[in-house]
Amino acid sequence: MSAIDGLPPLREVIARHDLRAKKQLGQNFLLDLNLTAKIARAAGDLTGCDVIEVGPGPGGLTRGLLAEGARHVLAIEKDARALPALAEISEFYPGRLHVINGDALEIDPLAHLTPPIRIVANLPYNVGTELLIRWLTPAEWPPFWQSLTLMFQKEVAERIVAKPGGKAYGRLAVLAQWRTDARIVMTLPPEAFVPAPKIHSAVVHLTALPEPRFPADPKVLNRVVAAGFNQRRKMLRASLKGLHPQIEDLLNAAGISPTARAEEIGLEEFCALARLLAAAPR
Repeated sequence: MSAIDGLPPLREVIARHDLRAKKQLGQNFLLDLNLTAKIARAAGDLTGCDVIEVGPGPGGLTRGLLAEGARHVLAIEKDARALPALAEISEFYPGRLHVINGDALEIDPLAHLTPPIRIVANLPYNVGTELLIRWLTPAEWPPFWQSLTLMFQKEVAERIVAKPGGKAYGRLAVLAQWRTDARIVMTLPPEAFVPAPKIHSAVVHLTALPEPRFPADPKVLNRVVAAGFNQRRKMLRASLKGLHPQIEDLLNAAGISPTARAEEIGLEEFCALARLLAAAPR
């Protein structure tokens, strides 16, 4: 018997369905059901919430989410080999698990969900950052989700919560911290996974703010941040010169030294520059 429900241990499930992890799908399975339940608890009280899970694989985290009381779980799985194992979980939790076989980058999940909605996932390494950026940059804010509880490579997790002044600080930190409270809630060693990756992993919990921390046009802010960090070794007067002919004057007006580099600039200053750029005549 497993630690969290009456279903078989994950090693048995994987062996029975021949679910060897595929590197090309970014798969690394977390087999310890106590750990998957802990990740589910890191998402907060799930009773009364619908949950999106991307890349459930054999269903370890899926079982954690359901055992912790999620009202409904929508699991999006690209690998058809995992569907029979997930079907067994669905039978054990009648009416509470809906599985879609497809690519999370191409699926609109909202037709299958009722708010409040949270996203909890051990994201496949090869699509994790792209999905996070999509969830952080919707057309309207607040987003459809209340919170994101996501596992990444530890290096990526550290980039999400990084502060100005270090190498980890970049576009991902600005986008995440502009609109959410982000914190690392758990780290996991390579040996927690099958197969064991070469790196540590970490779970990040991001709570959506009602509105961004500082006013700014999202598209303009994204252009500023992308230009600054794409050439992070350059001074801002050089890396941002393509944004406006008078970029030095705008930097000074925003309280930013034109000779500073992007990694030295805080979120509030980036937003101030984005506002000035949006208002500046060409």
